[in-house]
Amino acid sequence: MEIKTVMVVGAGQMGSGIAQVAASAGLNVILHDLKPELAEKGLVSIQKYLSRDVEKRRKSAEEADAVLRKISSSADLEDAGNADLVIEAVIENMEVKATLFKKLDGICPAPAILATNTSSLPITEIAAATKRPDKVIGMHFMQPVPVMKLIEVIRGLATSDETYRAACDLAIKMGKVPVAVNDFPGFVSNRILLPMINEAIYCVHEGVASPEAVDEVMKLGMNHPMGPLALADFIGLDTCLYIMEILHSGMGDSKYRPCPLLRKYVKAGWLGKKNGRGFYVYD
Repeated sequence: MEIKTVMVVGAGQMGSGIAQVAASAGLNVILHDLKPELAEKGLVSIQKYLSRDVEKRRKSAEEADAVLRKISSSADLEDAGNADLVIEAVIENMEVKATLFKKLDGICPAPAILATNTSSLPITEIAAATKRPDKVIGMHFMQPVPVMKLIEVIRGLATSDETYRAACDLAIKMGKVPVAVNDFPGFVSNRILLPMINEAIYCVHEGVASPEAVDEVMKLGMNHPMGPLALADFIGLDTCLYIMEILHSGMGDSKYRPCPLLRKYVKAGWLGKKNGRGFYVYD
């Protein structure tokens, strides 16, 4: 099937990034959130990103304007009735996602594909909330979306070959590299990344080194562009905790047990860069 119109549900950091790359690929994009002001905030975020591209001469002003013209904001989920494909980018919670997919299943045209940007939850379980499990697929984008090339493409138990090919073709059209991954907790990216971050937090928890020292070791010794604790702050410590809990419950292995310090920070409301305090303090 030819995908011309995409709805992105969730206008936060991930959703606005997905909307931007879809519009940059020439697709018509509906950026949806629960409230009009949240959807508009997503549009402002895209505008700021494109302005930086113009300042750094990665895009012309005309090209940036052309991208913005491709995106409309929405606070009405019924607008999904005009979409060939919906990409969900809401909170990482199975109950929320399953409820959303059930609603979308009743709104979207029969041929429409329903994709989830989940970073860890089972695609098969999300698909079971719909009457079109063959048209449900995982498309896990990396952050920041306009920069990172990878999309993990995850098939559920019932995902059809046609849906898989359409998702891969769309990823390529958006300038990304689709990589096939099976439906396991955390997929590949977070099954490897989050335990590393968790172990870095244990190093701080056990007094092995300060957050600054842990990050310097990984940057200078392992050539990582960003230390694991700075990365955890960037991802959001609440998100890190949630993914570790999914890995721990899904795998049943104690090596995925979230560090007590991670739990402590989240309970304290220290969630990272998004609210000004995590392992580091942000303006």
